[in-house]
Amino acid sequence: MSLLRDLSSKLHGAPVTIALSEGEDPRIIAAAVAARKHDIARLILVGDKDIIARALRDASADDVDGISIQDPADSPLHDAFVDAFYVQRQHKHITRDSAAKHMRDPLFFAAMLVQQGHASGTLGGAVATTTATVRAALQVIGKAADAATVSSFFLMRMPDEHFSGRQNMIFSDCGMVIDPGAQQLAAIAQASAQSCRAILGETPRVAMLSFSTLGSAKHAAVSKVAAATLFARAAAPDLIIDGEIQFDTAFAPDVAATKAPESAVAGQANVFIFPNLDAGNIGYKIAQRIGGATAIGPILQGLNKPANDLSRGCTSDDVLHMIAVTAVQAISTKPTADQTTTGQR
Repeated sequence: MSLLRDLSSKLHGAPVTIALSEGEDPRIIAAAVAARKHDIARLILVGDKDIIARALRDASADDVDGISIQDPADSPLHDAFVDAFYVQRQHKHITRDSAAKHMRDPLFFAAMLVQQGHASGTLGGAVATTTATVRAALQVIGKAADAATVSSFFLMRMPDEHFSGRQNMIFSDCGMVIDPGAQQLAAIAQASAQSCRAILGETPRVAMLSFSTLGSAKHAAVSKVAAATLFARAAAPDLIIDGEIQFDTAFAPDVAATKAPESAVAGQANVFIFPNLDAGNIGYKIAQRIGGATAIGPILQGLNKPANDLSRGCTSDDVLHMIAVTAVQAISTKPTADQTTTGQR
């Protein structure tokens, strides 16, 4: 639980409320109870109020302070949410009947809790697909005005006493953007650097990964990464970034000393930007399954307010860590409305 302690220490008792869109799932309930125990956040469990209330009683948690229930079927917020969604999406020719149907969907309802200021962030995907989870976030919460794209990353926690001395790294994009172009890759690098500052509290050193290091190979795929590095430098001159660079050069100081001795990133990178989703998804799973790293995510970046996805194979501990990550994201962004817990027991 050292990662949980690290994340919790960044909250400093901030009044954060996270809406959990799959509140009937036992893993979600267990994580919500644990989050209150660790004083990470207040929670809104979204779903059938009778099922959730019974599950809380079975877990001897029906009187836990800071956990509330919102049932989209009969919530007093339902009509206002329908109106808000209709206004928000009418340019897409949505009808009021369609808006009402969307607001009966727990994913959309939880996202609207965030959009309307009743929650600081939302979390789903333990049951729903990534496509459904991200769609609700995009349609309700929306992309941040200053974000070029919405992407994702994994927070990779290395095993204790890892030979490298490393503790945390960010791998991006491992879950959303399939084949980014050079400008999109640059935007992912900038967003991931911001996430590194917000969540890890570290100065980002960004490695733009390739099968080539600083011109050692020639190929269109290499040129894309090199161009992305230049775009990112132009947009953020103070960003410590290098590429194209191979993973071993970015990660291992002894290799860096041979392949890129002048680089400020080589051997010291803590943010690794993969050239496409194939590489990113394969890379994080190798680090997780063979390297023993804990993979927390996918964590979304580039939205107006925090909304995150879970793996359908997640454990309650995974959910707990993601609640903490979402809470840290929430305090690193400026709220646009009073964030108060609204719910029914």
